[in-house]
Amino acid sequence: MPTITIEVDMTENKITIYDTTLRDGSQGPGISFSVDDKLRIAYALDSLKIDYIEGGWPGSNPKDDLFFEKIREKKLSHAKIVAFGSTRRKNTTCDDDSLIQSLINSKPDLITIFAKTWDFHATTALGISPEENLALIRDTVSYIKKKGFTLFVDGEHYFDGFKSNKEYALSALEAAFESGADMFVLCDTNGGTLPHETTAIVEETMKRAKGPIGVHFHNDTGVAVANSILSVLGGAVSVQGTINGYGERCGNCDLISVIPNLALKMGYKFPAAETLVRLTEVSRFVSETANLAHPTNMPFVGSGAFAHKGGIHVSALQRDTKTYEHIDPALVGNSRDVIYPNFRAEVI
Repeated sequence: MPTITIEVDMTENKITIYDTTLRDGSQGPGISFSVDDKLRIAYALDSLKIDYIEGGWPGSNPKDDLFFEKIREKKLSHAKIVAFGSTRRKNTTCDDDSLIQSLINSKPDLITIFAKTWDFHATTALGISPEENLALIRDTVSYIKKKGFTLFVDGEHYFDGFKSNKEYALSALEAAFESGADMFVLCDTNGGTLPHETTAIVEETMKRAKGPIGVHFHNDTGVAVANSILSVLGGAVSVQGTINGYGERCGNCDLISVIPNLALKMGYKFPAAETLVRLTEVSRFVSETANLAHPTNMPFVGSGAFAHKGGIHVSALQRDTKTYEHIDPALVGNSRDVIYPNFRAEVI
């Protein structure tokens, strides 16, 4: 197999965007993407210059296997396709683990595996010792790297693990990097970490990291976007999330909010910042494909995000739109409305 090398941009003020709508997002209540749905969404994400598109978990179901087969037949203009999986199963080898072999055989541009970083999960969920869990990480990372793939490691429950046993969580991170991981992703899998905790944990983790750090936040406390932004300020160079925040339970970090905040509010330079005018179109397309209503009050892209009804607001807008709009809606492909009791009229 030819060696696959992907450069991880560590240039100051640059980050990468990693989308998991097709995998983590599809686990949201009421969402069931067909293979054709997944392909169409992948093309839409590529048009948005998303850097990495996680296509699914090869070997876990026929639909994901077929997606990787079909996406190999198409040429995307920007995005890299990612196959997702786990460390090898206990009491087996990577050569004998069918899911590891499915990852390799799916022929993605790169591979992401998740690994336990909370000792409680190693002993309770996997039924192994913390030391055995570190061996799973080392064996799997080194094996996949020897196959020539760029490899990201998602540190599952990293924030909870750090709060419970900091040194063990850090030892998992170090095991991944020492075995050749190209990026380690700090995951708030239960979604319970608050912003002040995020800042402290990311900053302390950066001191021990021997490579680039990404982040993956769930939204169970409603702060996934804020946590992601604070992580970037703390040194993370990649943000994982989904379009419209889709995902299990309360969803994932919403890339539709993260991208314009990083680009327009904070001045970060990254490919998706160049395609903001397509943000509303892509957000609504994914909602339609998921057969879900597009929330009126979604930041940046909702039909009500730049809608004005109050008389004082409308009067001020006629003088200068900056009086009641934080950005020009056209920057993200949206438009403004003035709402009257019996009709709507677009404000020029």
